[in-house]
Amino acid sequence: MSSVSNLTARDDGLAGKVAVITGGASGIGRALALAYARAGVTSILGYHPGDPHDPTAAVADVESAGGRALAIPADVSDPAAVRTLVETAIGEFGRLDIAVANAGILRRAPISEMTDERWDDMLSVDLTGVLRLVRSAAEKMGEGGAMVAVSSIAGGVYGWGDHAHYAAAKSGVLGLIRSVSVELAPRGIRANAVIPGLIETPQSLDADNSLGPDGLAKAGRSIPTGRVGRADEVARTIRFLTSDDASYITGQQVIVDGGLTVRFPD
Repeated sequence: MSSVSNLTARDDGLAGKVAVITGGASGIGRALALAYARAGVTSILGYHPGDPHDPTAAVADVESAGGRALAIPADVSDPAAVRTLVETAIGEFGRLDIAVANAGILRRAPISEMTDERWDDMLSVDLTGVLRLVRSAAEKMGEGGAMVAVSSIAGGVYGWGDHAHYAAAKSGVLGLIRSVSVELAPRGIRANAVIPGLIETPQSLDADNSLGPDGLAKAGRSIPTGRVGRADEVARTIRFLTSDDASYITGQQVIVDGGLTVRFPD
């Protein structure tokens, strides 16, 4: 068989696996569930009960692609709710192979208005929520397991005015994943982070707390690719990191930003 044929026939090892994805009702989480469906992965989609996005639409996307998904309400600030996600994977499908900590909130707050409550609420979801999933998943995963946490270019690379709590949480995710990767590597479990740049999602389209449509369009013109990214482009990176193609990659952070962070300022 030729080398080209070997590449065509290569198996990335994802088929038949079971994944838990927090923040699965929209944006990157929804795109990831669809990417996994195409690879033969069953997904448990955690979603916030108060999320305005309908999780059944994400399930319908998966099913239309020939895959399977279950949508489970899960506020990641509640440790019991996160444990339920993991237990559902085990109870319904008998295994847990992949955990993706994607749930997050974004709230604008200048430092002059940064109350302890605002700070704590943000970190409980965007940082401690990652810990809760990692901790629960690690109890059930065996060799070959993979985890990915979603950070952000804000905090992961840049600072962002009026968003110190968000940036601190997203920066903290990187340290958490580096340390977890070292701890879990002897068990054959990998842990990595992705750092999305400017990606068009419901969160970034929120003009009150993020850039909004006009801000995204303007920012896109300064990116080397000439545009902001799509949720599915981040999703495919996560799919790779949780596949056998990334079997020797752990403790790393992959920036998905169209070249934004390497462009010399004009």
